[in-house]
Amino acid sequence: MDYILFKKSISENIKVVAVSKTKSTEKIKEIYDLGHRDFGENKVQELVKKYEDLPKDINWHLIGKLQRNKVKYIAPFIHLIHSVDSERLLNQINKEGDKNNRIINVLLQIKISNDPLKTGFEYSELGDMFSGSIFLKYKFVKIIGFMGIGSIDQSKNEKEFKKISDYFNKINKIHDLKYLSLGMSNDYKLAIKYNSNMIRIGSLIFGSRN
Repeated sequence: MDYILFKKSISENIKVVAVSKTKSTEKIKEIYDLGHRDFGENKVQELVKKYEDLPKDINWHLIGKLQRNKVKYIAPFIHLIHSVDSERLLNQINKEGDKNNRIINVLLQIKISNDPLKTGFEYSELGDMFSGSIFLKYKFVKIIGFMGIGSIDQSKNEKEFKKISDYFNKINKIHDLKYLSLGMSNDYKLAIKYNSNMIRIGSLIFGSRN
């Protein structure tokens, strides 16, 4: 099976998030039954439905664009939000964490490519945030790392991945970060070369999309 072959090829130090968007609960359960527990979804509505229908020890990751008015639906159970791309969204997650009396783990999404469709913090914005008291500001949010999505033009990926990796290492010397979420099915090997320790894998686990 694709999952077993893939997992054998990856170091145990790297967290693999199986990207299960559009996949049926039956397909997800097949991977779950092989021992996998981390699954990633793009859309809140689909994520909530799968959370309700599948075992409760699954670690659900929200990896797609998150609107502030939808945070409330995932706040009670989400394991990690990868796509935090603004302080306004951080504020909303903090509010919902307060309502649910739980600390919500997040990654800050950095805009590492020039793709106009991609969102995220600019490095300059993060510099201002980290020079302040961002880690003290949010009682119900825990920032545990960064996420990035490379350019569609993969010739640019190496430069992009190196820059975010260097920035992660720089911030990690001051603040104790856990994850650099970088790399998908088509570029995960390059991401791992640049110290990604969380990769988001869809087709290599579930097979090619129809």
